[in-house]
Amino acid sequence: MRVYISGAAGFIGYHLARILLDEGMTVRGMDGMTDYYDVSLKRGRLAGLMQHPNFSFAEFMLEDASRLAKDIADFRPDAVVHLAAQAGVRYSLEAPRSYLSSNIDGTFNIMEAARDASVGHLLLASTSSVYGANTAMPYRETDKCDTQVSLYAATKKATESLSHSWAHLWGLPVTCFRFFTVYGPWGRPDMAPFKFTKAILAGDTIDVYGHGKMFRDFTYVTDLVRAIRLLIDTPPVRPASPEDIAEGDSLSPVAAWRVVNIGNGEKVALEDFIAAIEAATGKKARKHYMEMQKGDVPATWADNALLRRLTGYRPETGIVKGMAATVDWYRDYYRV
Repeated sequence: MRVYISGAAGFIGYHLARILLDEGMTVRGMDGMTDYYDVSLKRGRLAGLMQHPNFSFAEFMLEDASRLAKDIADFRPDAVVHLAAQAGVRYSLEAPRSYLSSNIDGTFNIMEAARDASVGHLLLASTSSVYGANTAMPYRETDKCDTQVSLYAATKKATESLSHSWAHLWGLPVTCFRFFTVYGPWGRPDMAPFKFTKAILAGDTIDVYGHGKMFRDFTYVTDLVRAIRLLIDTPPVRPASPEDIAEGDSLSPVAAWRVVNIGNGEKVALEDFIAAIEAATGKKARKHYMEMQKGDVPATWADNALLRRLTGYRPETGIVKGMAATVDWYRDYYRV
């Protein structure tokens, strides 16, 4: 199988490329290598991937539509996994236009290129943030999602809608997956697992939003990319009629389109998450309690029944084990 990955030098893209290469697949990656966070971390991930003979890479921006279209057409992928995006809820308050450019324009360019190259399956990364102000938990893919509370989430919801229209108009099978707080080795420095680990090891104070009363469904990165790998082999098929759609399935009645949660299926209190880092580092955290920031939600919690039904798999790494592995990687990579 030939798989094209946008955002291949990113946290999730790197781990996905590794497992696909380990299975003998041929992988083409692209990444804009933007400086939203330390580019040396991206370069480090990419250096590891470049050691593999079945991996190739191109550096350019998603907004470069002609370059993207040519790169995908020349590679002739069986599947495209679109992970590249401008991420981060809080940064969307500072640089909102970058989210429109990357997440909406960039995703449109991916969809156009995938259609023109007759790709067999397009898979798009979304986020649990699209559930927004929903309070009924665990979140189900069939829940109505019209109350996003951050621009980041709004752009991701927009790409879900755009991809549905593409699947309906052009018969392009599309799977959107909603990620739930992904963490692990090689993680993003702007996310709490990395920031808290760095601060606790250094003896610095951590900012604890929502006065520690928040909950998250944490998903270990190797679990997440295993789910993506299995979903690559599970393209949606347009149903003959709405009656053919199983209860709880987000499959569209008019297109080969589906959205799937990828999460552990359990909510973890923020204080328990911090305790897991304390156990892994052997140090107590110094905490500065703060109000919730704009765009944040108090809790996330995935119903992963659809993922299990489609693939027979569900993420299962607990926060204590996952953060121990994350801290081990951090100590080794930064020599602390």
